[in-house]
Amino acid sequence: MLRQLIQHTIGNFNIHPDKNALGRINDSLSTLQQARDLRLREAESALKKLSRNLSTLQTHHKENLSSHSSADHASQILALDTQKFRVAKSAAELEIESERLEQELENLKGKLSDLELQGVEGGEGERGKRELEDETLLKLKVYRSLGIDIEPDSAGSYNKAVIRNHNKGDVHVINVDPKFSRFFYANYFWQTM
Repeated sequence: MLRQLIQHTIGNFNIHPDKNALGRINDSLSTLQQARDLRLREAESALKKLSRNLSTLQTHHKENLSSHSSADHASQILALDTQKFRVAKSAAELEIESERLEQELENLKGKLSDLELQGVEGGEGERGKRELEDETLLKLKVYRSLGIDIEPDSAGSYNKAVIRNHNKGDVHVINVDPKFSRFFYANYFWQTM
């Protein structure tokens, strides 16, 4: 009886829809598992690819770091800047010197043309001036040899004479006035010497 009761109870249960539902669930779980496995393989493949890229980039980065030292780079930049400023300073100095030499060349060309116009003797005005200066210098030398110093005034004319007599120890200062004759002054100079 217990057996019949169990069979009868089992007969009253309709398990086919449940079996079908469990089969569909198993199919869904298997499909889901396959999709998960596929995504996992794709993710692992992408991860491996990214890992290879990372290792390649790290290798390149290490090579760049080993070949490039920031201290060396900074010292090279500093050396190049220093060299650039020296070259710029030299160029500026040479330009200034060039301008000065050009100006000096123009001045010398002007003087050369003036000298060529004057000729070998220096022109009429220069020759007359030189002769007048030679005559004045000769007179001054003669007076000095006699102990007479002639001093010019602010206008450039010689109006004052200082007569020194070393034998007597005398010094006479004479202001030459044009109202007296040259003969008067000549006699006076000879008497005081």
